[in-house]
Amino acid sequence: MTMLPPSQYIFPDPIEADTEGEGLICIGADLSPSTLLEAYTHGLFPWFNAGEPICWWSPEPRCVIYPECYKPSKSLLRSMKKYNYHITVNQAFEQVISSCALPRSYSEETWISKQIIQGYCDLFNAGFGYSIEVWDDTKLVGGLYGVTIGKGCFGESMFSTRTDVSKMAFYSLMLIAKENNLPWVDCQLVNEHLLSLGACTVSRQDYLKSLQDVIIQPTIDWKKYQERVFSSETVALNSCLSE
Repeated sequence: MTMLPPSQYIFPDPIEADTEGEGLICIGADLSPSTLLEAYTHGLFPWFNAGEPICWWSPEPRCVIYPECYKPSKSLLRSMKKYNYHITVNQAFEQVISSCALPRSYSEETWISKQIIQGYCDLFNAGFGYSIEVWDDTKLVGGLYGVTIGKGCFGESMFSTRTDVSKMAFYSLMLIAKENNLPWVDCQLVNEHLLSLGACTVSRQDYLKSLQDVIIQPTIDWKKYQERVFSSETVALNSCLSE
């Protein structure tokens, strides 16, 4: 993990800056690793369309998922056993985020611009990002990526080109979160898909209070996961990624 220089930007307190609870806190700054780290440690994340100024958000309420509350569906476990994909950690971050940026079947628009890809790849290279990949032989068929700070895990986006494979990556993330005693995984903005996976909402104030405790904890040992290749069948049978 790289020791980053302090950001040249200071972000406002989300509660003071957004008394109406609309979520948009400020506009501007950059997407350097130092700035992204400063933002996430203060409960903000960037979300904007390509060609527009960088917008920083801290939604009210905040969407999180408690790892101990997550339960994989029976159909997901059946798929993991049937197809036996390979699952890896931190092996193809740039490929995952680039795949997340591709147009979806339901939308041609994407907020993951080249600027976002570069910023998060730099953050990953500094040791503050993670990705989980699902492979069919040597073909990447699904995955997700996010930010990691202390015991804080902040989900960004996921993709899949086969049925259930993004859910396999998400299940793997939940197992990592459980094994490392993470209090929650940040899902940012609530939607029906996240709710179907077991996510819920907390007040922004409660999230920000918990965040300050989480980010000062010892970081997740990602190395013990990224040195291995996991079988989706074995993960489904054992309900764990550790030995």
